[in-house]
Amino acid sequence: MLKKILKILLALIVLLAITFGIGYAIYNEPLPVGSIGPEADALAVKMQKSLNYRSFKRTRFLEWSFRNGKHTYFWDKERNVVNVSWDGFIVNLNLSNRSLSMTSKNNKSITGVQRNKLIEKAFSLFNNDSFWLIAPFKVFDKGTTRSLVPLGRGENGLLVTYSSGGDTPGDSYLWKLGSNGFPESYQMWVKILPIGGLEATWDNWQIMESGVFLPKSHKLGPISLDMGDVKAYQ
Repeated sequence: MLKKILKILLALIVLLAITFGIGYAIYNEPLPVGSIGPEADALAVKMQKSLNYRSFKRTRFLEWSFRNGKHTYFWDKERNVVNVSWDGFIVNLNLSNRSLSMTSKNNKSITGVQRNKLIEKAFSLFNNDSFWLIAPFKVFDKGTTRSLVPLGRGENGLLVTYSSGGDTPGDSYLWKLGSNGFPESYQMWVKILPIGGLEATWDNWQIMESGVFLPKSHKLGPISLDMGDVKAYQ
């Protein structure tokens, strides 16, 4: 009986390996090489202007969720503090000085080693989940490189590489924009994904109370990413 189970497990592993190999061969793309210069920066500015970047700068509060509400956020940009909630945990995360952050579960404070782990997890969650909300406004962040990549038919994409910041420096994103500069999708070359060039859409753009445009959802292949009840206000 044990030998039969082991044979089945081995067959499943081989099948998964073959499936991954086929998927890798079909979908994996090398990171494109673009041209760095003022034209790339101008395209990045066009994207930000289309989304009312000035309104984003003036926005103080942002609210959203991720993974169907499993992670929720209330971000005070002025104070640089964000409340991160998941599985009953609440971390009042001080982005300027993480040592000042506070952690709790079911209204009971958490201290010691667990507190430190929760703070680091909240910081990692925030880095990832906020990127899916405000990535277009981070293309001029410190440590970024912008380059123009020809897409064909006279169109260009904006390749942004992050050499620092976040959890995985070195990640790159190729933005594809509409004629008005609105982001429609990006392809990703990121450390957490084994296949390069996977594409995610940026959908359901809505104008917020503060005047900035923010997305409500994304699609990554068959996977839908819902940003929840997105709010941005003063």
